[in-house]
Amino acid sequence: MTRGHEHAEMRSEGAAEQESKGAEGDSPLHRRASASLHAFLAALQFLTIVPPLMRRPFTPMELGQGVGYFPLVGLLMGGLLVGLDVSLRLLFPVGMTTALVLAAWVTLTGALHLDGFLDACDGLFGGATPEERLRILRDERVGAFAVVGGVLLLLVKYASLGATLDRSVALFLAPTLGRWGMALSVIAFPYARPEGLGRAMKDHAGWAQGVLATGIALAGVWLAGRWSGLAALALAGAVTWAGARFTLSRLPGLTGDIYGAICEVAETSVLLTLVALGS
Repeated sequence: MTRGHEHAEMRSEGAAEQESKGAEGDSPLHRRASASLHAFLAALQFLTIVPPLMRRPFTPMELGQGVGYFPLVGLLMGGLLVGLDVSLRLLFPVGMTTALVLAAWVTLTGALHLDGFLDACDGLFGGATPEERLRILRDERVGAFAVVGGVLLLLVKYASLGATLDRSVALFLAPTLGRWGMALSVIAFPYARPEGLGRAMKDHAGWAQGVLATGIALAGVWLAGRWSGLAALALAGAVTWAGARFTLSRLPGLTGDIYGAICEVAETSVLLTLVALGS
């Protein structure tokens, strides 16, 4: 055998070894782990202002599967808010700290859910027909219902945060259960429009994502709030269902703005529950 043949055979063996390693890395377990990671990153990027962590757009499948990780994103947000709250209380009075934490809470989401709540106030209460309400939901202008609703929402959140005995529990539970309610509304109720980001999520999110989201939410509320956390979860679920049913009485289905509104109202219900329970 010549030296050239030896080198060719060594290259061939090396290529075969690399192919074997590649096939091994592309195992079903590896593919599932990769799909789960991409789904989580899709949820994280959609729900927060975190800079893009992938250099390509997410696929509709990844967006739909990401719905199952919405409560996990809420838990991470809660952890950041708790850390910020503890730090700011070393420097400022409680009232000012509450205002700054609430501002950070809105900023972390890019005001995405608050904007949806404002649009929902105008759309659901300002139109005479379902078609007109859908048109108002797309309108970027802010009406009287949105202004009043937004001010009242932020006032109730501010007062509730100031009145809770354990702010850390409140800051963990509210973002988590708000996004759990959003996940359930995506999965369980019809979508109003034939296209759009919400349509892509709706079409690729199933009950497997609902089970995952509920499992994450249950684990989070039990670890953070025990029985008061479970009570908050029950009320958040009821508020989600009631909000979705009310929307369906006014529209043919839910929209992205309605998802944001449900998140905001569910968060507020959690804070009110904890205040009522003296938690």
